[in-house]
Amino acid sequence: MESKEWSSGVWTHLTSVRRQSPLVQCITNLVSMDLVANTLLSAGASPAMVHSVAEVPDFTPHIHALCVNVGTLTPDWLPSMKAAAELASQLGKPWVLDPAAVSCSGFRLKACLELVELKPSVIKGNGSEIIALSGSASQCQTKGADSSHESTEAVEAAKSLALSSGAVVAVSGAVDIVTDGKRVVGVHNGTKMMQKITATGCSLAGLVAAFLAVDPLHPLEATVSAMSVFGIAGELGEELANGPASLRMHLIDSLYGLDETTVLSRVRITRLG
Repeated sequence: MESKEWSSGVWTHLTSVRRQSPLVQCITNLVSMDLVANTLLSAGASPAMVHSVAEVPDFTPHIHALCVNVGTLTPDWLPSMKAAAELASQLGKPWVLDPAAVSCSGFRLKACLELVELKPSVIKGNGSEIIALSGSASQCQTKGADSSHESTEAVEAAKSLALSSGAVVAVSGAVDIVTDGKRVVGVHNGTKMMQKITATGCSLAGLVAAFLAVDPLHPLEATVSAMSVFGIAGELGEELANGPASLRMHLIDSLYGLDETTVLSRVRITRLG
C-alpha cells in the first residue's frame, strides 16, 4: 500500500482512540512521564502512570494497553515491569516495550531480554537499540539513548527480532521502519527537530500502545498509524515553533487538533518490502 491507501486507516485509528479513550498504563522513565501523559491525553487516550508492583494485580486487569520503557531502569522498578507485562500477556492485552539504551549495561540488556520473553505486541526503539536487542551487535554502540545507526541500517535486525520474538518491531529514525518479520513499511512523516526534545521517542511508544488498544488484532497497521500521526503532529508543530521548547508545546497542540483533511493529505507511508 502507498500513502493514499494507508491514509484512511490512519484516520480511522486516530478517531477510534478519540472515541474509545483507551486506558494506557505507562511504566515509563522519570524524564518522560510528563510528555508521555500529555501526548496520550492530546490524542484522546487516558494515561495512567502506575508503576508500583503492589498495584499491578488490581490495576493492570482493567487497562486496555501497557507501555514499558526502561529509560531510567532500577532494580526496584524491574519487578513491576515484569509483573505488568506478564499479566497483560496472560489477559491478552497489547503491550509495548521501549528498550531505551538497551546495550549500555549488562543489567539493562538482561532486563530487556527477559521482558522480550514476556511477549510484547510491539518493540519500539532506535536503530542501535534494535540492533543490540536482536543480538546483531557484539558491544555497546549507543550514546545513551541516542542512536549510532540510521533506522534503515537496522531493517534486517528488526526483521530478525520480529521473527524471533513474535512482536512487531518499530525502528524510529529519519524514516520510521515497521516490520512483522515479513512485511516492511516505511513511515516518512516527522521532523528532525523532534530529536532535540527529550522523551519524544518515549511518547511515541505510549501513542503506539493507545493505537494498539483500539486495534489489537492488527499491530503492524496500528503501529504504522501511530508513527504517522505523531510525525504529522511534529511537522505541523515545527511550522509554528521557534525551537525545541516551543515545538514541544506545538507538538501537543497539533496532535490535539488534527483533522481528517490534514491527516489524509499528509500521510507518507510506503511499503519497503
